[in-house]
Amino acid sequence: MPAKDSSDSLFSRRDSLRLLGAAGAAAWAGWNTANILAAGVETLLDAPEMNGALYSPEPHLFTGDASALSCVVKPAQTEGPYFVDEKLNRSDIRLDPANKSLKEGVPLRLKINVNRVKGDACAPLTGAQVDIWQCDALGSYSDVRDTSGRFDTRGQKFLRGYQVTNPDGTAEFLTIYPGWYTGRAVHIHFKIRLFTGDQKALEFTSQLYFEEAMTDQVHALAPYKTKGKRDRLNERDSIFRQGGDQLLLNVKQDGAGYVGTFDIGLK
Repeated sequence: MPAKDSSDSLFSRRDSLRLLGAAGAAAWAGWNTANILAAGVETLLDAPEMNGALYSPEPHLFTGDASALSCVVKPAQTEGPYFVDEKLNRSDIRLDPANKSLKEGVPLRLKINVNRVKGDACAPLTGAQVDIWQCDALGSYSDVRDTSGRFDTRGQKFLRGYQVTNPDGTAEFLTIYPGWYTGRAVHIHFKIRLFTGDQKALEFTSQLYFEEAMTDQVHALAPYKTKGKRDRLNERDSIFRQGGDQLLLNVKQDGAGYVGTFDIGLK
Protein backbone atom coordinates (compact mmCIF):
# COMPACT_ATOMS: atom_id res chain seq x y z
CA MET A 1 0.00 0.00 0.00
CA PRO A 2 1.46 3.40 -0.84
CA ALA A 3 1.80 5.26 2.45
CA LYS A 4 1.98 9.03 2.46
CA ASP A 5 2.90 11.46 5.18
CA SER A 6 0.28 14.04 6.04
CA SER A 7 1.42 17.66 5.83
CA ASP A 8 -0.25 17.96 9.24
CA SER A 9 1.99 15.26 10.78
CA LEU A 10 4.46 16.16 13.50
CA PHE A 11 7.58 14.79 11.92
CA SER A 12 8.68 13.17 8.74
CA ARG A 13 9.70 9.57 9.22
CA ARG A 14 13.34 10.60 8.81
CA ASP A 15 13.05 13.20 11.57
CA SER A 16 11.37 10.73 13.88
CA LEU A 17 14.20 8.25 13.38
CA ARG A 18 16.84 10.89 14.00
CA LEU A 19 15.25 11.90 17.26
CA LEU A 20 15.24 8.36 18.58
CA GLY A 21 18.97 8.71 19.29
CA ALA A 22 20.93 6.13 21.26
CA ALA A 23 19.32 3.13 22.90
CA GLY A 24 17.42 4.10 26.02
CA ALA A 25 17.13 7.77 25.04
CA ALA A 26 13.73 9.39 24.77
CA ALA A 27 12.24 10.08 21.34
CA TRP A 28 10.07 13.16 20.99
CA ALA A 29 7.02 13.61 18.89
CA GLY A 30 5.93 17.11 19.79
CA TRP A 31 4.82 20.54 18.72
CA ASN A 32 3.52 20.89 15.20
CA THR A 33 5.65 23.76 13.85
CA ALA A 34 8.54 23.86 11.46
CA ASN A 35 11.04 25.17 14.00
CA ILE A 36 10.50 22.58 16.74
CA LEU A 37 13.37 20.35 15.66
CA ALA A 38 16.85 20.98 16.97
CA ALA A 39 19.34 19.18 14.77
CA GLY A 40 21.36 16.41 16.33
CA VAL A 41 19.71 16.36 19.78
CA GLU A 42 16.88 14.50 21.46
CA THR A 43 14.16 17.09 21.99
CA LEU A 44 11.47 17.17 24.61
CA LEU A 45 9.29 20.04 25.71
CA ASP A 46 9.28 21.49 29.20
CA ALA A 47 6.08 23.47 29.04
CA PRO A 48 3.41 25.21 31.10
CA GLU A 49 -0.05 23.72 31.32
CA MET A 50 -2.75 24.91 28.98
CA ASN A 51 -6.21 23.40 29.13
CA GLY A 52 -4.78 20.21 30.59
CA ALA A 53 -2.06 20.03 27.94
CA LEU A 54 1.68 20.52 27.85
CA TYR A 55 3.05 22.45 24.92
CA SER A 56 5.75 24.89 24.03
CA PRO A 57 6.93 26.48 20.78
CA GLU A 58 10.56 26.25 21.87
CA PRO A 59 12.69 23.09 22.02
CA HIS A 60 14.62 22.12 25.16
CA LEU A 61 17.21 19.43 25.77
CA PHE A 62 16.02 16.40 27.70
CA THR A 63 18.65 15.19 30.15
CA GLY A 64 16.55 12.72 32.16
CA ASP A 65 16.79 8.95 32.04
CA ALA A 66 13.78 7.79 30.03
CA SER A 67 14.29 4.18 31.11
CA ALA A 68 13.51 5.23 34.70
CA LEU A 69 10.06 6.50 33.77
CA SER A 70 6.88 4.45 34.06
CA CYS A 71 5.68 6.10 30.85
CA VAL A 72 7.90 6.30 27.81
CA VAL A 73 7.99 8.72 24.91
CA LYS A 74 7.38 6.72 21.71
CA PRO A 75 8.26 7.40 18.05
CA ALA A 76 5.84 9.14 15.72
CA GLN A 77 4.92 7.36 12.48
CA THR A 78 3.19 8.32 9.27
CA GLU A 79 -0.52 9.14 9.28
CA GLY A 80 -0.97 7.28 6.01
CA PRO A 81 -3.65 7.88 3.38
CA TYR A 82 -6.77 6.73 5.25
CA PHE A 83 -7.29 9.23 8.08
CA VAL A 84 -10.69 10.95 7.99
CA ASP A 85 -11.55 13.37 10.79
CA GLU A 86 -15.06 12.02 11.31
CA LYS A 87 -15.48 13.60 14.78
CA LEU A 88 -17.19 10.42 15.99
CA ASN A 89 -17.08 10.57 19.79
CA ARG A 90 -17.68 6.93 20.69
CA SER A 91 -16.03 4.06 22.51
CA ASP A 92 -17.48 1.14 20.50
CA ILE A 93 -16.21 1.77 16.97
CA ARG A 94 -17.44 -1.51 15.48
CA LEU A 95 -20.82 -0.07 14.49
CA ASP A 96 -21.34 1.65 11.16
CA PRO A 97 -23.79 4.47 11.93
CA ALA A 98 -24.65 4.70 8.23
CA ASN A 99 -26.40 1.31 8.12
CA LYS A 100 -26.27 0.11 11.76
CA SER A 101 -24.21 -2.95 10.81
CA LEU A 102 -21.59 -4.33 13.23
CA LYS A 103 -18.19 -5.28 11.88
CA GLU A 104 -17.35 -8.94 12.33
CA GLY A 105 -14.11 -9.93 13.98
CA VAL A 106 -12.48 -10.99 17.22
CA PRO A 107 -13.31 -8.36 19.89
CA LEU A 108 -10.42 -6.19 21.03
CA ARG A 109 -10.74 -3.82 23.98
CA LEU A 110 -8.07 -1.19 23.49
CA LYS A 111 -6.82 0.97 26.35
CA ILE A 112 -4.44 3.84 25.54
CA ASN A 113 -2.91 5.45 28.63
CA VAL A 114 -1.60 8.94 27.89
CA ASN A 115 0.83 10.58 30.30
CA ARG A 116 2.79 13.78 30.34
CA VAL A 117 6.47 13.63 31.20
CA LYS A 118 8.02 16.37 33.29
CA GLY A 119 11.50 15.87 34.63
CA ASP A 120 11.67 12.35 36.03
CA ALA A 121 7.93 11.98 36.70
CA CYS A 122 4.82 10.95 34.78
CA ALA A 123 1.31 12.25 35.30
CA PRO A 124 -1.95 11.25 33.56
CA LEU A 125 -2.87 13.65 30.77
CA THR A 126 -6.57 14.43 31.07
CA GLY A 127 -8.66 15.91 28.26
CA ALA A 128 -6.58 14.68 25.31
CA GLN A 129 -8.53 13.59 22.22
CA VAL A 130 -7.41 10.15 21.05
CA ASP A 131 -8.55 9.02 17.58
CA ILE A 132 -8.09 5.50 16.28
CA TRP A 133 -8.80 4.11 12.83
CA GLN A 134 -8.08 0.71 11.30
CA CYS A 135 -8.99 -1.75 8.58
CA ASP A 136 -11.63 -4.44 9.05
CA ALA A 137 -11.01 -8.19 9.11
CA LEU A 138 -10.60 -8.25 5.32
CA GLY A 139 -8.35 -5.22 4.99
CA SER A 140 -10.76 -2.39 4.09
CA TYR A 141 -11.00 1.07 5.67
CA SER A 142 -14.25 3.02 5.88
CA ASP A 143 -15.21 6.28 4.15
CA VAL A 144 -12.43 6.27 1.55
CA ARG A 145 -11.86 5.15 -2.02
CA ASP A 146 -8.66 3.18 -2.28
CA THR A 147 -6.53 4.47 -5.14
CA SER A 148 -5.59 0.89 -6.07
CA GLY A 149 -9.25 0.03 -6.55
CA ARG A 150 -9.39 -2.49 -3.69
CA PHE A 151 -12.43 -0.89 -2.05
CA ASP A 152 -14.72 2.12 -2.13
CA THR A 153 -16.43 2.61 1.23
CA ARG A 154 -17.32 6.29 1.02
CA GLY A 155 -20.23 7.11 3.33
CA GLN A 156 -19.47 4.26 5.73
CA LYS A 157 -17.87 4.99 9.10
CA PHE A 158 -16.92 1.67 10.68
CA LEU A 159 -13.81 1.27 12.84
CA ARG A 160 -13.25 4.98 13.39
CA GLY A 161 -13.79 7.11 16.44
CA TYR A 162 -12.28 9.11 19.25
CA GLN A 163 -12.39 9.29 23.02
CA VAL A 164 -11.20 11.99 25.44
CA THR A 165 -8.83 10.79 28.12
CA ASN A 166 -10.34 10.50 31.59
CA PRO A 167 -8.74 11.67 34.88
CA ASP A 168 -6.49 8.60 34.72
CA GLY A 169 -5.28 9.65 31.26
CA THR A 170 -7.01 6.67 29.64
CA ALA A 171 -8.99 6.44 26.40
CA GLU A 172 -10.74 3.10 25.94
CA PHE A 173 -12.23 1.60 22.78
CA LEU A 174 -14.07 -1.56 21.80
CA THR A 175 -12.98 -2.62 18.33
CA ILE A 176 -11.90 -5.81 16.52
CA TYR A 177 -8.50 -7.32 15.95
CA PRO A 178 -7.47 -5.82 12.59
CA GLY A 179 -7.02 -7.76 9.39
CA TRP A 180 -4.31 -7.17 6.82
CA TYR A 181 -3.83 -5.70 3.38
CA THR A 182 -1.05 -5.94 0.83
CA GLY A 183 2.23 -4.32 1.73
CA ARG A 184 1.59 -3.64 5.45
CA ALA A 185 1.99 -5.44 8.73
CA VAL A 186 -1.10 -5.65 10.93
CA HIS A 187 -1.61 -2.31 12.69
CA ILE A 188 -3.96 0.27 14.17
CA HIS A 189 -3.50 4.01 13.62
CA PHE A 190 -3.83 6.49 16.46
CA LYS A 191 -3.66 10.23 16.83
CA ILE A 192 -3.49 12.28 20.06
CA ARG A 193 -4.57 15.92 19.90
CA LEU A 194 -4.87 18.69 22.44
CA PHE A 195 -6.97 21.77 21.82
CA THR A 196 -7.13 25.26 23.25
CA GLY A 197 -10.67 26.28 22.41
CA ASP A 198 -11.03 25.54 18.70
CA GLN A 199 -7.30 25.73 18.09
CA LYS A 200 -5.12 22.64 17.96
CA ALA A 201 -2.25 23.01 20.41
CA LEU A 202 -0.53 19.66 19.98
CA GLU A 203 -0.70 16.60 17.74
CA PHE A 204 1.04 13.24 17.84
CA THR A 205 0.39 10.50 15.27
CA SER A 206 1.65 6.94 15.23
CA GLN A 207 0.64 3.28 14.82
CA LEU A 208 0.19 0.24 17.06
CA TYR A 209 1.40 -3.26 16.19
CA PHE A 210 0.88 -6.86 17.30
CA GLU A 211 3.08 -9.84 18.08
CA GLU A 212 3.20 -12.21 15.11
CA ALA A 213 2.22 -15.37 17.03
CA MET A 214 -0.96 -13.74 18.28
CA THR A 215 -1.87 -12.48 14.83
CA ASP A 216 -1.37 -15.97 13.41
CA GLN A 217 -3.76 -17.33 16.02
CA VAL A 218 -6.46 -14.73 15.34
CA HIS A 219 -6.15 -14.77 11.56
CA ALA A 220 -6.75 -18.53 11.52
CA LEU A 221 -10.33 -17.78 12.57
CA ALA A 222 -13.33 -16.57 10.57
CA PRO A 223 -13.75 -14.11 8.95
CA TYR A 224 -9.99 -13.42 8.72
CA LYS A 225 -9.04 -16.80 7.25
CA THR A 226 -11.03 -16.17 4.06
CA LYS A 227 -8.39 -13.62 3.02
CA GLY A 228 -5.52 -16.07 3.34
CA LYS A 229 -2.08 -15.59 4.83
CA ARG A 230 -0.81 -12.03 5.14
CA ASP A 231 2.06 -10.99 2.87
CA ARG A 232 3.98 -8.69 5.22
CA LEU A 233 5.34 -9.45 8.69
CA ASN A 234 6.46 -6.76 11.09
CA GLU A 235 10.16 -7.11 10.32
CA ARG A 236 9.53 -6.63 6.59
CA ASP A 237 7.30 -3.58 6.99
CA SER A 238 9.26 -0.41 6.19
CA ILE A 239 7.07 1.65 8.53
CA PHE A 240 7.33 -0.84 11.41
CA ARG A 241 11.11 -0.67 11.08
CA GLN A 242 10.93 2.99 12.08
CA GLY A 243 10.51 2.26 15.77
CA GLY A 244 7.65 -0.23 15.60
CA ASP A 245 9.26 -2.45 18.22
CA GLN A 246 8.43 0.35 20.68
CA LEU A 247 4.81 0.45 19.48
CA LEU A 248 3.78 -3.14 20.15
CA LEU A 249 0.53 -3.54 22.05
CA ASN A 250 0.49 -5.52 25.26
CA VAL A 251 -2.31 -7.94 24.36
CA LYS A 252 -3.88 -10.59 26.58
CA GLN A 253 -6.80 -12.92 26.02
CA ASP A 254 -10.04 -11.79 27.62
CA GLY A 255 -12.89 -14.27 27.28
CA ALA A 256 -13.78 -14.64 23.60
CA GLY A 257 -11.60 -11.66 22.70
CA TYR A 258 -8.54 -9.72 23.75
CA VAL A 259 -7.61 -6.65 25.73
CA GLY A 260 -4.68 -4.53 24.55
CA THR A 261 -3.00 -1.77 26.54
CA PHE A 262 -0.51 0.84 25.45
CA ASP A 263 1.26 3.43 27.61
CA ILE A 264 2.68 6.57 26.06
CA GLY A 265 4.31 9.67 27.46
CA LEU A 266 4.19 13.10 25.82
CA LYS A 267 6.15 16.14 26.84
